[in-house]
Amino acid sequence: MKITKVYTRTGDGGTTSLVGGVRISKTDIRLEAYGTVDELNSHIGLLIALLPAEPECPAVSPQRAPECPAVSPQKAPECPAVSPQGLKPDRELLIRIQNNLFRVGAHLATDQSQTPLYPYAQLPEGEIEMVEKAIDDIIALLPEKQGFVLPGGSVPAAQCHVCRTVCRRAERCIATLAETATVGPEIMKYINRLSDYLFILSKKINFNMGCDEILAQKA
Repeated sequence: MKITKVYTRTGDGGTTSLVGGVRISKTDIRLEAYGTVDELNSHIGLLIALLPAEPECPAVSPQRAPECPAVSPQKAPECPAVSPQGLKPDRELLIRIQNNLFRVGAHLATDQSQTPLYPYAQLPEGEIEMVEKAIDDIIALLPEKQGFVLPGGSVPAAQCHVCRTVCRRAERCIATLAETATVGPEIMKYINRLSDYLFILSKKINFNMGCDEILAQKA
């Protein structure tokens, strides 16, 4: 489908339309909430683009282990990447999360006191549990480390931390909106679990790529 026009000029006065046509100020917390969710979605898109390609994983070919970011062939057996899937399940889950964030954004963009929720503005059942399972699966693979981790390591992991902090900001905006408007409790739960997943995923990415995490120094 050819795009014929992008601009509408209807927002030039500082207002925008919600689902259903209700207009609000662009400074409204509702807009801040779903705008931050959109920002998070964009950052996750960058994270997906930065994830190492699966063929570079030592699981694909033992002979290629020395070329892997893990560097040491001996380290490869300890790495979750030795699984034939590597980061593939996380890549697929991140794309699923992006689609869910569109639903979350539509949910937040609907003033339920004036417009009923459309099906696409509702989070499907089981999505929270799916994120929780992904968290548990990753934790089971990682070695236990004590201390607070500084954001960073590999580039994809650093971007994962950016996603995590934007996710936390989205959660704060949604909590503020929920004080004066109707927001489904599953929306807050999903965003909360998502920030936890992004933190754990950053650790898995660093571990897969052989990058040591830097612990915060104690005062």
